[in-house]
Amino acid sequence: MEVIFWWTVFPYICGTILIVATFYRFIYRGKSWTAPSTEIFEKKWLRVGSVIFHYGIIFAFLGHVMGVLIPLEFYNAIGVTDDMYHLFAIAGGGVAGLMVVFGLVVILLRKFVFPSVGAHTTFGGYFTILWLLLAAGLGTYMTLIYNTTVGEYEYRLSIGPWFRSLFTFNPKADLMLGVPTLFKVHIIVSFILFAAIPFTKLVHMFSFPVRYPSRAPQQYRARDEYKKDSH
Repeated sequence: MEVIFWWTVFPYICGTILIVATFYRFIYRGKSWTAPSTEIFEKKWLRVGSVIFHYGIIFAFLGHVMGVLIPLEFYNAIGVTDDMYHLFAIAGGGVAGLMVVFGLVVILLRKFVFPSVGAHTTFGGYFTILWLLLAAGLGTYMTLIYNTTVGEYEYRLSIGPWFRSLFTFNPKADLMLGVPTLFKVHIIVSFILFAAIPFTKLVHMFSFPVRYPSRAPQQYRARDEYKKDSH
């Protein structure tokens, strides 16, 4: 029963929340579909943390596509051996994971170092960073530590086929029975994060800034300076 819940029911619950809540927010709470910037309060730390995090998350996403969505048979067909794949996965995935973790740590510390930034951070903002840190930290540990000390786990024979089976509505929960606990925790944490997306500013990831390059820049003026000029 536990296996059925976590690897059949739970993913669909999280997926349903993600889809339904996202559409609800877009249709009925469109004005909240934003990721407010605190750049006006502090720029240097934000540029470092945000840039490294966003590049890292893109590389990590591509790595998950290559490892989970692309079948093992494809790599065999193009001549990529298991050793070649795992070497690239550990090197590339490790760097991407470290980038995500480092960027998130900088973003989090920035909220404590600069009170004005922290004052404009909601509970959802802290939850997003901490939960992303948990997911990214687990993933990075599995890539750099687990795979190089315990052994290279071949998730393309278990997690990959299981995850793809969810999209055909024929989940193969039995494939997850032999998966190491650490990998299972990482997956559960990730699904919880997916379900939380519509309720946080992570929802902006579904928006493509088509008009951003041609949009007029925002201008800020200090009130004190404005008052002096008015006199």
